[in-house]
Amino acid sequence: MGDIIQLLPDSVANQIAAGEVIQRPASAIKELLENSVDASACQVKLIIKDAGKTLIQVIDDGTGMSETDARMCFERHATSKIKKAEDLYGITSMGFRGEAMASIAAIAQCELKSRTENEDLGTKILIEGSVLKKQEEDGCAKGTSFSIKNLFFNVPARRKFLKSDPVETRHIVDEFQRIALANPQVAFSMHHNNNQVFNLHQGTFKQRIVGIFGKNFENKLVPIEEETNIVNLSGFIGKPESAKKTRGEQFLIVNNRFIKSPYLHNATQKAYQELIHTGYHPSYFINMSINPQLIDINIHPTKTEIKFQDERSIYAIIRSAVKQSLGKYNISPSLDFDQEETIAININPHKPIAAPAIQVNTEFNPFDNEHENKAGSSYSKPTLTPIQASNNENWQELYSGFDQEESTQQVISSDWENKKTETTSSSQIHNRYIISQIKSGIILIDQQKAHERILFESYIKAIENNQGNSQQQLFPQTVELSLGDFQLLKSLEPEMKSVGFDISEFGKSCYIVHGIPSESSNESASELLEGILEEFKESENEITFDKNNAVAKSLAKRSAIKPGKKLSQLEINDLIDQLFACEMPYSAPNGEATIITLTLDELNRKFEKK
Repeated sequence: MGDIIQLLPDSVANQIAAGEVIQRPASAIKELLENSVDASACQVKLIIKDAGKTLIQVIDDGTGMSETDARMCFERHATSKIKKAEDLYGITSMGFRGEAMASIAAIAQCELKSRTENEDLGTKILIEGSVLKKQEEDGCAKGTSFSIKNLFFNVPARRKFLKSDPVETRHIVDEFQRIALANPQVAFSMHHNNNQVFNLHQGTFKQRIVGIFGKNFENKLVPIEEETNIVNLSGFIGKPESAKKTRGEQFLIVNNRFIKSPYLHNATQKAYQELIHTGYHPSYFINMSINPQLIDINIHPTKTEIKFQDERSIYAIIRSAVKQSLGKYNISPSLDFDQEETIAININPHKPIAAPAIQVNTEFNPFDNEHENKAGSSYSKPTLTPIQASNNENWQELYSGFDQEESTQQVISSDWENKKTETTSSSQIHNRYIISQIKSGIILIDQQKAHERILFESYIKAIENNQGNSQQQLFPQTVELSLGDFQLLKSLEPEMKSVGFDISEFGKSCYIVHGIPSESSNESASELLEGILEEFKESENEITFDKNNAVAKSLAKRSAIKPGKKLSQLEINDLIDQLFACEMPYSAPNGEATIITLTLDELNRKFEKK
């Protein structure tokens, strides 16, 4: 047998690397923006068309590159950031692997223009699928302009898996916001299809937060500050009342780099415990300054995950600092700092000071219940009434629900044990489950999961037929969203209208809600929309993701009756009727069971002597 192992060609190796580093247009934009920050740019401009599928262009006024560097940057593992292995543990720049430019060039048509301050002419390079097409001098401005056209043009399978334009735009906005927040000293702008999305000036960290998320954020922020031997914290956290049902305003920045850390996110969430409702997410924008020697940022191709040497201590510091800031905020409203420090007390200087007198009625008898005491009040001696044992009639009343003919319910299911059920009554227990007797035993129905299944199938049909019922609002409500959530809702607008939402765009990041689905719960329009968007984002990463199903599932979960709601007998009967009329009555949209069966044999075994 001959030799079969061989080195991959550079073009193939670069495409494999691109699969790790460049997953979508947002990935390429992240790499280019980080390169601009590393080049000490003061102004960075991002231009995209068709959510980055047609064009991505990043223009900066940084240091630029010489002719040799401009060509070398497209070579794999070519970098100016590290020279030896030890440098990996002292990295302070954003990009350092030397993979991004080579990976992008392997899957796109690229144009690079760059000039340093000391050169009269710059360099222009055209490269396509890792193949150099042209290199020449160019009279470009100082800095670098990098254009990516037709991303994944030579990898059609990857291009096919890209999401819709609004979804891809949301991912681009997320990456743009993360880098812009981490670098408030740099001015950033973003244009999409010739429309300006962001125009952020140089400023403080708080000004950058307000510039991205809107002026209404200015009064929702509480400063956080903590200095320790391990890590220094600074930034802002949101007031408890500003917490939302959607994520997206949680930012941990380590040495000017945005990171994802569920463990440290939990530290912040724990600090808000008992201050916000379950399912709500507080906003936080926390800068962490730490010795580069104590972290490892080389554990993930996209560099969004970091390994800390002492993660548990950092967890405790973040939690303590957030709780301390929240404590200061909770105290401050009760103090009026405009008042004078002296406290006004009315004292008559001519009246002598005397100790307060205490009057005691020595004849008071608290156990005297035959007549009023001399204190002018009457007191009845308490009597202890023994608890009466319930008679048989009262005991039977507690369990008489199963034989009442007036509360019957016909439960029909040909798939369940191949038997038809008999006419039985159904009752609610603990305001959460419905119990019903059948021929072979009993069934228990989870009222919330059952209602989710009913609503889910109803919404799916409404989306397919575009026939959702809308409940008009007496006063239309304006819902302000983050730009990412606004783009997401925009992509879901047809499906949302199909299930009964009557919504319209208002400005760059607002929607006006005129009507909501008639089956929706008593939540406000803003809470309902935020909850649906959050549920949708969680299901977006599922392997079997389907947009119609995701919208229907999200809305069904928000609108279903919750545990604790008492149902009338008519509502119980109607719920069971509708459940068994569903195509899949035995499971909720998330796959959990709606019905549990207990046969007579199983019940008998529970009472047998062991």
